[in-house]
Amino acid sequence: MRRRELLRMGATGSLVAAAGCVCDSEGPAFEEGFEDGLGDWERGAAIGPEVDLREFEWEVGVSDAEAASGERSLRIWNEGDYDDGVTWAVHPVAVEPGRAYEITVAAQFWSESESFNTLRDALMRLGPERPSVEADFPNPGVNTTALGETPYGGLREPLWLADGWREYRFEWTTPELSTERLYVAVGTAVIWEGDATHFVDDIVVQLEAR
Repeated sequence: MRRRELLRMGATGSLVAAAGCVCDSEGPAFEEGFEDGLGDWERGAAIGPEVDLREFEWEVGVSDAEAASGERSLRIWNEGDYDDGVTWAVHPVAVEPGRAYEITVAAQFWSESESFNTLRDALMRLGPERPSVEADFPNPGVNTTALGETPYGGLREPLWLADGWREYRFEWTTPELSTERLYVAVGTAVIWEGDATHFVDDIVVQLEAR
């Protein structure tokens, strides 16, 4: 089965196993704690074709209401009236072209409480292009850690699994890259009715040439 098709599949238990840390001797390629605001982060959202995007309410910004470390984090809010919609922030990450990598991406996500219902999914993605539609992120339950070489890396896994902060991470085995820049994105996907606020902090991208 082609790797791009695997990214669209629902996951088995092996697909959502937590990844180990891939460390580079020179330290992370990218780190973000939002202490200095949004900076070069860009905001985006998408929703299914049956709803005009202008009718989908969402917000992305920096807040001091919660923080995994430091005093600020990324705040993501979206409405749940349509049981649909994704909201994200994306930032460039410099890489050396002509090389293939094993990459680990980790981030802390905050939920208001633990819930047996899946109200939102956490979204993470790293790839050669910015996301522009929901299909640019993995399908629910998919984590690229166990998939081997794929066109992009990422995950979509349930939030509300803990009261407060919880780490999410994935690994991406890249093909040989022809670009000098990748794009890391974090966000949330609406699953259930009801507005919801989540926070994201301590984003780390680590590269290891292979």
